[in-house]
Amino acid sequence: MSNIEQFLQGKLQQRKDNLSIRNLSTNIPPVDFCSNDYLGFARSQELKDRINEIIDHLPDYKNGSGGSRLLSGNTLYTEQTEQFIANFHRAESGLIFNSGYDANVGLLSSLPQRGDTIITDELIHASIIDGCRLSYATRYKFSHNDINDLEDKLKLAKGNIFVVVESVYSMDGDTAPLTAISNLCDRYGANLIVDEAHATGVFGQKGQGLVDQFNLNEKVFARIVTFGKAIGAHGAIVLGSNNLRHYLINFARAFIYTTAAPIHNIIAVNAAYQLLNGINHGLIHKKIALFRKLVKEKNISALDTESTIQGILFSSNEATKLAAATLQHKGYDVRAILSPTVAVGKERLRICLHTFNTDDEIIALVNHLNTIN
Repeated sequence: MSNIEQFLQGKLQQRKDNLSIRNLSTNIPPVDFCSNDYLGFARSQELKDRINEIIDHLPDYKNGSGGSRLLSGNTLYTEQTEQFIANFHRAESGLIFNSGYDANVGLLSSLPQRGDTIITDELIHASIIDGCRLSYATRYKFSHNDINDLEDKLKLAKGNIFVVVESVYSMDGDTAPLTAISNLCDRYGANLIVDEAHATGVFGQKGQGLVDQFNLNEKVFARIVTFGKAIGAHGAIVLGSNNLRHYLINFARAFIYTTAAPIHNIIAVNAAYQLLNGINHGLIHKKIALFRKLVKEKNISALDTESTIQGILFSSNEATKLAAATLQHKGYDVRAILSPTVAVGKERLRICLHTFNTDDEIIALVNHLNTIN
């Protein structure tokens, strides 16, 4: 066996030994408490019909884009969709990227320069961390949602300052104190960047997210909105000023050096945003309230969140994996989140709630949790 194969085998064995090895599977239990499809758009026949209706009015669309947006891959429909989404979120402009990962890496790797400062929440998403690593800026982390620690880091900052947070955190499901963070950024002349991946479609009057709900549209420098969660499609958009859009077109390598998404992907996003206007956004919050009420009544060790992401805590990878396997055997698609993805001792079942989960399914799930937690 070659040296590199020995290295690969050794690293994989380490993961197997601490029960954190990852594997792909096509064996999906029937009751979905796992996906990020919070509004059911990914499975929606209404959305499929709307997509097909738009396609019928674009008879000459291509199967693939044929190149990057700067070469052959741009279309008028894509630019109209970008402005449509920007208007929906009350932003001046927007630029679509092929994924949320691409959007965060593209923004954070190109915007901060040497001598600038990036300050991120300690629980920020891996894509933002990777983007920061690709920039030449100094990076500080502040304790999760800790305003005092953020201010301590702001006092150390130099150059252009960028504070980066998520409005809803993907593993804990809790929300950032955006108004307090925004006020602090104003005081120190920092530029606030908010990833709205798990807030879009769930918070705000029409699902515009928490930035809009708190009326911070004019105070937030940039927002990242992804389409693979509640929107039920794929891709992402960076929202901000016209200047920011033009800057990213010129300097964001994750945008410049990749083939553009095919037009049918843009159509799916556009159609989903049309449907958002007619959604009963109170329904998802009723599901969240029911789940929280039940786990509290049964004194289950759950994270305290008001989002679609609910965490049930366990003490080890082994215990968490066993709990997930038990629920999956009963037909519930619930997944274990293990260290090192989360801190040791904070392993959990990550339960996602959806508008299509029936009350009976939620009640039954909590009853099963009560027997294993």
